[in-house]
Amino acid sequence: MNCTGKIKVFTPQTITGYGVAKIVDSSNPDFKKGDLIWGLTGWEEYSLIKSTQGLFKIQNADLPLSYYTGILGMPGHTAYIGFYEICSPEKGEYVFVSAASGAVGQLVGQFAKLLGCYVVGSAGSKDKVDLLKNKFGFDDALNYKEERNLDAALKRYFPNGIDIYLENVGGRMLDAVLLNMRVNGRIAVCGMISQYNLEHPDEGTRNLLCLVTKRIRMEGFLVFDYYNLYPKFLEMVVVPLVKQGKITYVEDVAKGLENAPNALVGLFSGCNVGKQVVVVASE
Repeated sequence: MNCTGKIKVFTPQTITGYGVAKIVDSSNPDFKKGDLIWGLTGWEEYSLIKSTQGLFKIQNADLPLSYYTGILGMPGHTAYIGFYEICSPEKGEYVFVSAASGAVGQLVGQFAKLLGCYVVGSAGSKDKVDLLKNKFGFDDALNYKEERNLDAALKRYFPNGIDIYLENVGGRMLDAVLLNMRVNGRIAVCGMISQYNLEHPDEGTRNLLCLVTKRIRMEGFLVFDYYNLYPKFLEMVVVPLVKQGKITYVEDVAKGLENAPNALVGLFSGCNVGKQVVVVASE
């Protein structure tokens, strides 16, 4: 039997992600051999980087280099932009953080506590809830997997409503939060992990009218639009918070490039606790 049809040929490409690296050779005068950098690199032992846009030299090499994939890199900068620049928080406000044990959420919650806010986070296991309350200093935390009615759950934790919501999840969590926002509340949207791998996205959010009736400002953002504020972020975080031990930071470390795929897949089922890091080489 003869078959005819079209065949698609896919060319393998290297996966890229935020990483830390040491320059072994360079023709760019701004980056010299031996410099330590963070930015977009390949999932590989050696990368050829053609564009230096979004590539940063590491100035504080006395801190763990892995921090530049997290608290001092993209996730930390994202937490700073979402909380301070977009939500303009004030002392005493009520703050809710979804996916709160992740790389961004754990930092947003601690920024809020340092400012004097009341902070509650959501996570997907008892261990993560305990981590939020006992290690990161959240006022309280909920396991969303154990809550049949998220609206009712949020009303328990926020009887006075929510001023600021850092959105990392989307779907029914966002729908419940909208019902519990206070007038003139702010929502910073930096991710919607519940929606990423769905073959058919969830039905439309039903409570968007709350944006009108409660005069809520909801804004999505991408951190690379705010790279110009990275020095300001470092000035606020490195010396006064990280070096003085005022911020607690947790990493989930996988060793070896061969373990990177499993580490990536685990993100979407909540297997990681803290920032997922893959150590390709120690030098």
